[in-house]
Amino acid sequence: MIKRITDYKYHAGFMGKIYPSNQQKVIIKKSSNVSRFVYNKLVFLGKEIWLFGKPKLKIDFIEERIEQLQQLKKSTTLLCSMYPWLKGKDIDSNAIVQAKNRYQDAWAMYRKNHHFSPPKYHQKGYIEKYQTCIRYYDMKNDTPTLLLKNASIRFEDRHHIVLPKIGRIRFAGSPKVIDRLFAMTEVRLGTTTIQKDKTGEYYVSFQIASDEPFFEEFEKTGSEIGIDLNIKNFLADNEGNIIDNPKYFRKLMKRLAKAKRVLFRRFLRAKEENRKLADCKNYQKQCKKVARIEKKIKNRRRNFLNETSTALVKKHDLIIAEELRSKNLMKNHALTLSIKDAGWRTFLRMTSYKAKGHGKKFITVSPKNTTQTCSNCGHVMKGDKKLTLKVREWWCPKCGAHHNRDVNAAKNILAKGKNKISKDNSSVRWATHGRKWSWVISRPLPRVGIESGTLTVSRLVAVLHMHHYTTVSFMKCSSCKLLTSVRSS
Repeated sequence: MIKRITDYKYHAGFMGKIYPSNQQKVIIKKSSNVSRFVYNKLVFLGKEIWLFGKPKLKIDFIEERIEQLQQLKKSTTLLCSMYPWLKGKDIDSNAIVQAKNRYQDAWAMYRKNHHFSPPKYHQKGYIEKYQTCIRYYDMKNDTPTLLLKNASIRFEDRHHIVLPKIGRIRFAGSPKVIDRLFAMTEVRLGTTTIQKDKTGEYYVSFQIASDEPFFEEFEKTGSEIGIDLNIKNFLADNEGNIIDNPKYFRKLMKRLAKAKRVLFRRFLRAKEENRKLADCKNYQKQCKKVARIEKKIKNRRRNFLNETSTALVKKHDLIIAEELRSKNLMKNHALTLSIKDAGWRTFLRMTSYKAKGHGKKFITVSPKNTTQTCSNCGHVMKGDKKLTLKVREWWCPKCGAHHNRDVNAAKNILAKGKNKISKDNSSVRWATHGRKWSWVISRPLPRVGIESGTLTVSRLVAVLHMHHYTTVSFMKCSSCKLLTSVRSS
């Protein structure tokens, strides 16, 4: 028996471009429409059940209707019997099942975190997308690989794959990744996504799993680095190295704006002539031109972020960055365009998974006061002396040290990260009461000279480390959750 994909040790995903024929493009479009229809139907059934269940009165025909809707929502078989065209010859049945799974996942995500919205209707657009899954037939002693002939999704060679209903299709992906996957003894394929983007190009992405690592560990260098992400320069590290911000969007902004103005004029002309936009060839051509420019910006930025994150992971064993919340930062409308153009969150995500895959360590710390603090003496600029965005270099009023704004922040980030690692490795833990960090000790610790009373965290931790205390246990009051006693050894 083949193991489930969740039972494997390592998981990853990879993506490649496919080149379907005209007939295969029709099949992809049909499966995409079916997937969207099933998802929207489940959203509609969920809303109808909620509306019928809103009144508290128990009425027989309403109760029966709710039960019918719930049965229809649970079973895709009943849904296919109601709409026979879902059983079409060219339609992938796995797309229906995956649409239902995505609907359930959307509800699970919403219940787990209300920052996400409940499932919404998927609108028809230029993007065609659906998911399918692999099926294994007559599997007893076979090991899953990319070339396994008993699988519904498989690689015939490095340049051709077989997909359900679509059949054999030309494939182009990263040669290094493909060679690595073909060299592995066991690779389990999972959910597969087929997608057409706005430019009319087709892609396929695979979820893969194995008990062998997908990435080779980089050589250990013993180097530690703190990095500060900013708008003027994309990145600055604690050693004084600065990487310029390429600003790809700003370079093509005028060209993109001109293309969008032409698109809008063609849109107005179609509306004046009462023609459907789908039938206006000039409008559709201009849509593709706009999409190509946007895709060029995206690809250039992604390539830059990939190269920069890979270089950092190769050179350094420990990488420490600030935890940036782009959503909060973009509340300043003067900086919104520059923040979106930089791609900070994508860069942090890339660095995180690359460090994990190649045996390096990456952590993030709070950015609070990293720019305002002197890395030499620890003085914090406050009040009227607080540094503004215009100030790129400054002198510390306490120790007189000269700082580059971004390099100084990178040094503080590195120090914060090291402190965070030491605290995580220590057995000492603390809790908060309100907004002030404090320990309430109900009895003295004679060995370290601490009397009963209230101590700050920094004071207690310093004393405990000075006397080499390895284990500290605490008891809390059940009512106010303040620490009531400390037992040390």
